[in-house]
Amino acid sequence: MVREKVTVSTRTLQWKCVESRADSKRFYYGRFILSPLMKGQADTIGIAMRRALLGEIEGTCITRVKFQNVPHEYATITGIQESVHEILMNLKEIVLRSNLYGTCDASICVRGPGYVTAQDIILPPYVEIVDNIQHIASLTEPVNLCIGLEIERNRGYLLKMPHHFQDGSYPIDAVFMPVRNVNHSIHSYGNGNEKQEILFLEIWTNGSLTPKEALHEASRNLIDLFIPFLHKEEENLLFEDNEHTIPLSPFTFHEKLDKLRKNKKKNSIEIDFY
Repeated sequence: MVREKVTVSTRTLQWKCVESRADSKRFYYGRFILSPLMKGQADTIGIAMRRALLGEIEGTCITRVKFQNVPHEYATITGIQESVHEILMNLKEIVLRSNLYGTCDASICVRGPGYVTAQDIILPPYVEIVDNIQHIASLTEPVNLCIGLEIERNRGYLLKMPHHFQDGSYPIDAVFMPVRNVNHSIHSYGNGNEKQEILFLEIWTNGSLTPKEALHEASRNLIDLFIPFLHKEEENLLFEDNEHTIPLSPFTFHEKLDKLRKNKKKNSIEIDFY
């Protein structure tokens, strides 16, 4: 664990990591400060960073598992202590790190008796297992366990389909978010119009990246979202799908108001003649 004394800068905006620790291979913690900020800025940045850390960072997960000769998800396999469903849940907890783009295939092929752990997964070179001792299954007899895996890099949460496919593969709910939790707090100091704030950010990750790496990636993602507003607005935008375009009236609000008044006056004159 690393701790540093918090010092406040009164000149330029600066950030610093004041605490960093790894409680386990799958649980990292980091605490950061950003200062000095004007009143209200800390909350603006803290909320935006929290949303970006939890929703905008990509992660790698096992999203599909293929068994041989397994009729349904809740079946049992002779010589294996866990049911198919329990094996799927154990595979869901495997933490991976990669620079993968899209999806790739992996596999497990082990003969019992013995324990099957994450280190038994045969992976492509650009995918890495964070914790090799994560448990998958226990083989109590000399049987073969051969499983095909599909690995995907994405963001957010992927909900599996309620049925399995014809080829015997089963989708898994995937939590791609490498950041498990984020908390921000604000410390104010100074008096009157010179009152300033310090933003504290606490970040917990699953070990596939450090809190500092998560902070850098979330910041880049936020910057990318705002860059379009720095460019000059296009005056003549062509929509690819004309069905969703909204026709704009050539009349302004004042022209419509004048027209409405004239119609109202005309109607009142016509009534007076009768």
